[in-house]
This record gives sequence, structure tokens and C-alpha cells, in this order.
Amino acid sequence: MIKSCKNCQQNFEIIDEDLKFYNKISPVFNDKKYLIPAPSLCLDCRQQRRLSFRNERNLYNHKCNLCQKTIITIYSPDKNHTIYCRDCWWSDKWPARSDHSGGDTINYGRDFDFNRLFFEQYKDLLQSTPKAAIIGYNCENCDYTNYQNDSRNCYLTFGSGKMEDCSYCNWCYEAKNIMDCSHCVKGQLDYMNTECFETYNTRYCYDSKQITDCSFCIDCRGCQNCFGCVGLRKKEYHIFNKPYPKEQYEEMIKDLNRLENIQKVQQELNKLKIQRSHLSSRITKSEACSGDDIENSKNSLMCFGIKNCFDCKYCNEAIIAKDVYDANRSGNNELTYEICSGGYYSYSAFIYASSHINFSHYVTECHSNNNLFGCAGLRNKQYCILNKQYTKEEYEKLVPKIIEHMMKTGEWGEFFPSSISPFGYNETVAQEYFPLTKSAVGNADLHSLQRFNWSDFEQEFPKVEKIIPGSLLPTIIKEIPDDVLNWAIECEVTKKPFKIIKPELEFYRKMNLPIPRRHPDQRHKDRMALRNPRKLWKRNCMKCNAEIQTTYSPDRSEIVYCEKCYLGSIY
Repeated sequence: MIKSCKNCQQNFEIIDEDLKFYNKISPVFNDKKYLIPAPSLCLDCRQQRRLSFRNERNLYNHKCNLCQKTIITIYSPDKNHTIYCRDCWWSDKWPARSDHSGGDTINYGRDFDFNRLFFEQYKDLLQSTPKAAIIGYNCENCDYTNYQNDSRNCYLTFGSGKMEDCSYCNWCYEAKNIMDCSHCVKGQLDYMNTECFETYNTRYCYDSKQITDCSFCIDCRGCQNCFGCVGLRKKEYHIFNKPYPKEQYEEMIKDLNRLENIQKVQQELNKLKIQRSHLSSRITKSEACSGDDIENSKNSLMCFGIKNCFDCKYCNEAIIAKDVYDANRSGNNELTYEICSGGYYSYSAFIYASSHINFSHYVTECHSNNNLFGCAGLRNKQYCILNKQYTKEEYEKLVPKIIEHMMKTGEWGEFFPSSISPFGYNETVAQEYFPLTKSAVGNADLHSLQRFNWSDFEQEFPKVEKIIPGSLLPTIIKEIPDDVLNWAIECEVTKKPFKIIKPELEFYRKMNLPIPRRHPDQRHKDRMALRNPRKLWKRNCMKCNAEIQTTYSPDRSEIVYCEKCYLGSIY
């Protein structure tokens, strides 16, 4: 089946296996199945819509509307939401969070109005229900983080877990003393790494595993003391892929590591990158999978950044999943569809930022619930509709009527429309993967399925003694005085000011690193730019001419091989 996306008008294909999945995931009430229809939007537009609800990196000052203490939150003050600090939101101090699950009517609940659109009523519910200031749990001294769990002493880290003494990281796990890293696991004493695993004392590395004391390395495995290398396996004391005696190596990298030589190093590394072969798709210990960065998975198609996933499709950054379609940054799910953030979902669809949700649809920030429809901010509840409590019999009688109403209005089977997101598009992860300008958002058709919001709010910058352009900073960390903690640095790219905090300065001194000249947001963009797009192109292996699918577009200059030819070229 070929369909035309209702948003971008591009054609996309729905195959028989997809239809079987939508049939399998469709809810049953009173022995009648209410079929979830095939999607009306293409893969990219569906993902863009989900990500427009996930603000990871933008933090603001606010006051908890319950305890009144000053807090950090992902909601800017101009949005006029009711915001609770983490302690208050997870407490039983407000009725929607109470643990008893009797037949009482929960505060913020309302009756369903069959004269109105479902999403209009759900938007009203979202606006009136208190929101958690930030999303995360089991953290100590991690106030300036979001989507963070099981961590301590972290600052401006996002979407990460089991972290200690880390700053400016995104989507990292099980790490200690790392800074400015993205999509890294089990790192220690690392700086500006992207998509690395089991690293120690490394910096500016990409797509490398089990490396120690390395810098500016790409696609290296099991290496030690390597600098500016690409595609090496179990090597040491190499510079730009050439071996050197230990003493000469150590003397040479002293000069290469100087800040004024970084640009020269990058130029040499880029030349080497073009000369070396690259694997068409990074799929390891997996069977019948397509996409990139896939591990220990089977029968999972068009997926990126997944681990331990089976019979999945269109999933990005997902772990431990079975029979899941259209998931972003989620894990431990089974038989779920159109989900973003959180995890432990089963037999559910259209879920955002929740956990332990079963047999539910259209749920936001709910935890440990069963049988919810159109709810927000609930815990340990069941049989609720628009946050109102029902008996099992009442619930199973009313939900089918609501679904039939949504079928008539064209809402059934659609994820939450972007227009009801509490964030501006430019605040969300959607802007990273599908960048738009303010004018493009403002000129969108009012009746479009992808009508986004935009945020113009600017947080007031704290007072500082002086602002110094990044280009004027000393290049040697020993020449940086303690007083830099009272300054602001002007980003050399965006001119946006930023500050250095004490643990950060101590890290730079320990690692003998220069003070950064770019704003943390720009450094994040720099790392993201290293990653290939989440898109597959059909090409031919540049050695054996076999047909391959790859994230390297045909117009790129890299040498791209199939797995067999690639392995033959590096071993």
C-alpha cells in the first residue's frame, strides 16, 4: 500500500507486516476490536511530531507552585503552567498522585464531551494538571539535569543514567568524570566523545570502543595511546595511523595537543577519514535488521541506536523491546506503538514520558497504571478517562464510544498533535533532527497536522564581573586564573555568553585541557554533526559492487563497503 503523507505529501509504503502489527496492537472491548489505522504521516513526520514534545536541554528558573521554593524546570515562566518540584510532584500531597485507587473522582478529572474534539479536551487537561519541574529519579545533586536517573553530582546532563561527576553530556550511561560527551557508555575521564563505549582518558573520539589514552580517533577498537587514527584494531602508539616508538609518540603529541594545532589535526584526520573504508551499517550480533548502530537485535527494520530489540520497526534510541513500532528514547516495552520517553509499556499506544503503563492509550507523565485513556499525571490508578475515575464496567463501556467519536473526527490512531505540546518547537529535540526557522513554524497552515509552537522566551543571564570573547582566552589551562568562575565567556560561534563552574574548571586542570571557547549548546551541536543522518540510501559496495543500505548518502566522498569487504580491509 502506498500512501501520501498528509503533512509533507511524500509517498510512503505500508506493507502487509505493518498492517498485521496495527491489527495486533489494536484494543479489544467487549469482544470487539477497535482497529488502529495505518499512519497518515510518513516516518519522518511521525517522529518529528513525537519529538516536538520532548524538551531535554532547555532549563529555566521557576517557583514550585506547591511548596514555593525556587526550582529549575523545563517549562519557561511565560507558559503559565502549574509546576511542582520533583519532591512535591512525586509526593501524595495532591489528589492525582494519591495511592488509593477506589471509585473516587480525582482532582483535575473531567467528563468527556462528545461535542468536542478529543485533543481539545486533552489539551485542557494538560494545561490544568500540575507538571513535574524536571523528569528524572533517584538523583543526588543533579538539579540542573533532565531525563536523568540513578546519578550524582551531575550538571547539565540530559537523557542519561548511572552517571557520577559528569557535565554537559547527552544520552550517556554508566560513566564517571566525563564531560561534553554524547551517546557514550561506560566512559571515564573522557572529553568531547561521541558514540563511544568503554573508554578511559580519551578526548575528541567518535565511534570507538575499548580504547585508552587516545585522542581524535574514529572507528578504533581495543587501542591504546593512539592519536588522530581511523579504523585501527588493537594498536598502540600510532599517530595518523602510522606507528611510532613510545618516546617519539609521547613527544609528538605534546605539540599536537596544543589548542592552536587542533584545526591542523582535524584537517589531517578528515583526509585520513576519506582515505579509509567505512562500514555501510553498524549492525552487530543481530539478524535481519536494517538501520544503523544496532546491537543484539533481530527482525528490526529502519531502526537507529537500538539494543536488544526484536520484531521492531521505526525505533530510535530504544533498548529491550519486542513488537514495538515508532518509539523514541524509550525502553523495556512490548506491543506498543507511537511512544516517546519513559518505558516499561505493554499493550499500549500514544504514550509520552511515563513508566509502567499497561493497556492504556493517550497518556502523559503517568506512572504505574493500567487501563487509562487520555490521562495525565496519575500514579497507581486504573480505569480512568481524562483523569476521572470509573469502575471497570463503566470504563469498558465509555472508551469504545470515545474511540468511535475519534474515528469520526479523524483523531483515532494519531499521536498527540504538536500544537498541544507545552514547548516551543525550538526548545525540543525535534529541532535537532528536523530543524525549522521561526518563520517556517509561524507560516504553517492552521489546519495542518504538524502545527508547531515557537518559544521567544529568553532566560536572564546572571550578573558577571566581565565578559571575555572566547578567542581571547589563554590557550594553556595553567594560565587560567580562578577568577574565571566570575566571568562570562562569549561563544566564538554564536556570541552567546556562558559560564564556567568550579567542578568544570577542576576537570580541565586535571585533564590539561584548555577552557572551551564555545557555548555548551554549540558544543552539543558540534558533536551531533559528527553523526550520520537517520536515513538509509541504497548504494553499491565500492569494492565488490554488492547492493547495500547505508546512512552514507551517494553524494558523500567516503569509501563505503559492505560488511564482508570492510572486515577484510581492516584485519
